Amino acid sequence: MSATTTQERPAPAPVQGSEDGRIGLRANLRHIGALVRRNALQIKQNPESMADALLMPIVFTLLFVYVFGGAIAGEGGGYPNWIVPGLMAMMGLSIAMAVGTGVHEDFSKGVMDRFRSMPIARSSVLIAKVVVEIGRLLVTMAVLLVVGLAVGLELNGRWLELLAAVGLSTLFGASLTWIFILLGLTMSSAQAIQGMAFMVMMPLQFGSSIFVPTETMPGWLQAFADVNPLSQLAEASRNLINGTGDVGGPALSVVLWSVAITLVTAPLAIAKFRKKV
Repeated sequence: MSATTTQERPAPAPVQGSEDGRIGLRANLRHIGALVRRNALQIKQNPESMADALLMPIVFTLLFVYVFGGAIAGEGGGYPNWIVPGLMAMMGLSIAMAVGTGVHEDFSKGVMDRFRSMPIARSSVLIAKVVVEIGRLLVTMAVLLVVGLAVGLELNGRWLELLAAVGLSTLFGASLTWIFILLGLTMSSAQAIQGMAFMVMMPLQFGSSIFVPTETMPGWLQAFADVNPLSQLAEASRNLINGTGDVGGPALSVVLWSVAITLVTAPLAIAKFRKKV
């Protein structure tokens, strides 16, 4: 019997996206695009998930303009030009809250196990969620501005300044999304995530200049409100839309807060995601 010569086959190359492989930028962008489409299709199949983005700006604008506006602004009016820019700052925080429970729900349904078996970058899963939340936030901003114009918001042709205010609010809202993604990856239940989110949200919202000037607050609360990033965002948006006051200082503060929050929480969220899945 003649011996047959066998050649040793080379070891297979690591699968792109595995722990041994490297993900290129173009591949990573394709993964993010595919996951954004998946999340968008989920919203299309479950339109109720957009209820908060559509109804919240309507409810809050009408509530504050018609219930509290007279008491705060007096007979002279003008409160829409105060409250609408403040609500722009508030919407980013409120919309970002939902992503934490969404991440937790994906884990409980086993969706993340499917992602683990796919040759994709782990970070692309979370980045796609941030992109979709930015889209939801922009829809919320559009509804808020339409309602604001209907109840008396005056722009006086300052459309470019309005777009700049929307951009600042979107930037800050995107950075907050990483905080709530981290909460969703860390907390053990959806109820715990919601409870912690409200503990973060309530002091930031009501301890700020979103609803009333900080000069009306006690000294200790005013000190907190003046450095609150939501106050800085509200002031920057007001000054842009109304053409009054300093814009550069508050806007720079918002950008620095946004960058700092993202640089701290995004790597923590991605690292937690890698360990959790």
